[in-house]
Amino acid sequence: MQTPVLGIAAFSGTGKTTLLKQLIPCLAADGLTLGLVKHTHHRFRLDAPDETRHRLDLPAPQVLVASPRRSALLRHHPSGAEQSLWDHLRRLDGQGLDLILVEGYKRMPLPKLELHRPILGQPLLCREDAEVLAVASDVALERLPVPLLDLNDIRAIAGFIHGQLSWLGELARRI
Repeated sequence: MQTPVLGIAAFSGTGKTTLLKQLIPCLAADGLTLGLVKHTHHRFRLDAPDETRHRLDLPAPQVLVASPRRSALLRHHPSGAEQSLWDHLRRLDGQGLDLILVEGYKRMPLPKLELHRPILGQPLLCREDAEVLAVASDVALERLPVPLLDLNDIRAIAGFIHGQLSWLGELARRI
């Protein structure tokens, strides 16, 4: 893997997807070309529920859905045989990407930005995970082993990510 990878890690309900919906356009406006891997524990379909003609629940091991503006390759895995993050990253075409953001996989050994909302009562990952580069929170936190970012300041989070790009790139070249 040569493209830098940064995880967005947090417990469910913290706002990973909400942050990414704001952060991706901000980073793109800064000139970065981004890839995204989103992990989910839920079943998903790319088609609308009422469109039965183009259902993607096909028995084929691979399904490519194509339109003039985008395509998606779906691979069906046997029940319980979840692929690793590294398997998924190898499938991405990293050429031309400046950064791949990974939503989820909070326990994977990869550099990550932790999102934390104390009101949810979950522990801080950064206290146990040396891969956490910074914590973005909606309240001030004390005695963190990493920098603290304001979860509501998208520009500051984007700036932090920009500041980590060359280091993340070096790390990706070693993997």
